[in-house]
Amino acid sequence: MGSDPQYAKWPLLPLAQQVFTLTNPYATKTAQETAAKQLQDAISEHKMAPFYRYLAHPIDGILNSVGEGSSHVPGKLPSRKNSLVGMIATRSPTASINLPWDEALYESLKADNDRELEEFQKEEDEAVEKAGDTEIQAAQGKRAEFWARVGDKEKAISAYEDVFEKTGILGTKIDLALAIIRMGLFYGDKHLVKKHVERAKTLVETGGDWDRRNRLKAYEGLSLLTTRSYNLAAPLLLDSLSTFTSYELCTYSNLVIYAVLAGSVSLKRVDFKSKVVDAPEIRAILGDGEDKLLALTGAISAGPGADDEMADAAAPNPSSATPSAKVAVVNLTTLGSSSDQPEAEMAVDFGPLAQLVSSLYNGRYKLFFQALALVEEQFLNLDRYLHEHKGWFIREMRLRAYQQLLQSYRVVGLDSMAHDFGVTVDFLDRDLAKFIAAGRIPCTIDRVAGHGVIETNRPDDKNKQYQDVVRQGDQLITKLQKYGQAVRLRGSERA
Repeated sequence: MGSDPQYAKWPLLPLAQQVFTLTNPYATKTAQETAAKQLQDAISEHKMAPFYRYLAHPIDGILNSVGEGSSHVPGKLPSRKNSLVGMIATRSPTASINLPWDEALYESLKADNDRELEEFQKEEDEAVEKAGDTEIQAAQGKRAEFWARVGDKEKAISAYEDVFEKTGILGTKIDLALAIIRMGLFYGDKHLVKKHVERAKTLVETGGDWDRRNRLKAYEGLSLLTTRSYNLAAPLLLDSLSTFTSYELCTYSNLVIYAVLAGSVSLKRVDFKSKVVDAPEIRAILGDGEDKLLALTGAISAGPGADDEMADAAAPNPSSATPSAKVAVVNLTTLGSSSDQPEAEMAVDFGPLAQLVSSLYNGRYKLFFQALALVEEQFLNLDRYLHEHKGWFIREMRLRAYQQLLQSYRVVGLDSMAHDFGVTVDFLDRDLAKFIAAGRIPCTIDRVAGHGVIETNRPDDKNKQYQDVVRQGDQLITKLQKYGQAVRLRGSERA
């Protein structure tokens, strides 16, 4: 049960991000050139003939717009429609940097693949004749990892399932389920990911070891992030920060970004303070020099502050014009203790993320809007897991800031609030109107008689409970009357 993880190397998830970058209009030309180079190098190094065809084939390749109307080719990876979201940035990729198709290279890679498969088959045949079930399973596992390595989704999953059915070791079964989840994440197959997350959870509940439980927590959190379930993803991702070892899934720096963004948009204020603002793992990354030192030495710990009052930070802070301390670029390579980490992490500028958290919590709304724009530019636009839901995230974060300010006042001047947020009155009027019409903010805007004021309508809990009881009582009485009429009719019929 406590054995080392198996089947944890393939597929290489960073390659899916490189494909996304190659088709992302927000990516710089330099970033796209780097992505194309890394893809070409990986395809050649790992003999990825199926993946190369999937991407670059002049008729069937997803990077080729001509392939929209092509027919399905036997043995080809899943259709474009099933794999577009999460793999490429747009449905009509127009990358300025292309991945060229080389027929000779493809044939060479395919020949190498065929030779490897013959060796695996020979090894399995020898194991069947001379060895036992363990050796047979090892040979089949090599074939499964081979298909995952070269990028053939369907064959990899089928091979993993074959090994899963024949092994009786719980730890191995969990590792196989996690490998299939990564295949789903690689190709953006959310249904496959959801199915096997549930499967892995069932296996872990029957007796999974501590390490696999923690790894599954990160897997489930990331899968929920891709389906916009940020409220469910936040606790899992935040809990994973202190025990993270799943470097085959993502880098630690990416985990910090996902956890902070999910917590910022979904957690209640008290939980936001304890799990994000004051969390030692996050303060060690987002805090200033003193905070980092205190967090890393354990001198500070997470927990709601004694003076945490909603009104204190919800009202605009006069010092909002003073920028918060700039967070330096951080390299997180030294934070990983696992030897399975594939490569050193690139330095990440967490400044916008730190400003987003501090300005939201401290009620510095002008800085918050500025930080939100920078977070969109540096993180949401460029990450394949965050890009799909960036519009929703930006809207929900604006809503959260509006709600935080308005719940501290009975009446607020529209021009005063617009000044606090650093936007025009017309923009704020239109933005608030959409949330008010949707019932997300309980207030009204009076730009005529009130000369531009926002009046909040705080719901009275007792009145609301009374109205709910009356409404539910009316519904119950109506149902009883209908039931009584039906009973009387049946009684008269019997008579």
